[in-house]
Amino acid sequence: MTARKHFKQLVRDRMARTGEAYTVARRHVEAGAPVHWELRGGVEGETAAFANVLANLGVEHDGAPLSEAMILGIGGGLGAGYILWEFDAWGYRALTLGFRRQWQYPARWASGLAERLGLQAVLHETGGRKAAAAALDAQLEQGLPAIAWIDPYQLGHRGLPESRDGFGGSPVVVYGRSGDSYLIDDRSTEREVVSAERVADARARVSSYKHRLITIDPARVDVGDLRAAIEEGLRLQVEHLSEKSDSFSLPAWRKWARMITDTRHKKGWPTVFADGRGTASARGSIYAGASGGAHLRGLYADFLDEASALLGRELPSAPWREAAARWEAIVDAALEPGDELRELIDREDPARWSVQAERDVAGEMPPLADEVTAMYEAEVAALDRLRAAL
Repeated sequence: MTARKHFKQLVRDRMARTGEAYTVARRHVEAGAPVHWELRGGVEGETAAFANVLANLGVEHDGAPLSEAMILGIGGGLGAGYILWEFDAWGYRALTLGFRRQWQYPARWASGLAERLGLQAVLHETGGRKAAAAALDAQLEQGLPAIAWIDPYQLGHRGLPESRDGFGGSPVVVYGRSGDSYLIDDRSTEREVVSAERVADARARVSSYKHRLITIDPARVDVGDLRAAIEEGLRLQVEHLSEKSDSFSLPAWRKWARMITDTRHKKGWPTVFADGRGTASARGSIYAGASGGAHLRGLYADFLDEASALLGRELPSAPWREAAARWEAIVDAALEPGDELRELIDREDPARWSVQAERDVAGEMPPLADEVTAMYEAEVAALDRLRAAL
């Protein structure tokens, strides 16, 4: 693997001329260079952030950047998670669905990924806003982009309503500064510029990851052969999805299917949605969480195809594509094609929230039990195939 070969040579040339240490010479070289950043988009917050940072730092394998699919696989692959939230003050019910291994522990996931890839990834955490801002600026001054965990409502770039204040979300990449603003990559297709004050507010809002940054030093990349990292990622995948947890492993989907029809459990849908309130929020949560391939099953199949080529043996990607198709049936049942709310979510239109609020007064939940059960059975079969292949 290579990392910024031409940049490193410029730094070494300056070291030879000035006698400066590498970090000092690098800072001077970066200070004289404009911010170049390729907006590459992405599917999932953490996996896209790492893939985009590594690509923009020039980290490559066999002459190409690591794909988001490869990041997902080496990170340990898929997860499963189901939590039904009830916010009576807002008349709001929402589903949190977890799709990536360790989705509930992003720092732990990032640390493991970095170790398997041989990256020098540094975690920055501090309690104070001033120290947090200084840590971010120090990284940017060295030409290092930072993966920052934020509250999207406070950041203000998605047009979220006040009811989403403090909900948190996936990280963004802060890759430069322009005056009193920062340059942000949120799986973007267009340049995002956000004021420093808003960034500080967004970084401080969620206590579980307050002021958290992760940076990667491209001068200390030692990935070497990817095969060992892939093998470990595959092992972790089978181990994780074989667990019995009905909150964070495959049994979570079986639990979800059961709750849809359970009339006795206090968290059963017939009880929670008996008054018809919050149905649009829950349906919107399912659609927004899983649509566009964000359930990650198709992306994981892509990883298995890439891994097959590198390992020289076939890994079963087709069963995971079948699981992805089952997820698409759930997505379509949650919000049918042509539905106004679905189209607003697809466009990331802030009007989504007012339409959703209007529908939340009363409504019905779609009968999803059969679709969820079919998805669960498809994922169990896919895991069995993967386990046998290993």
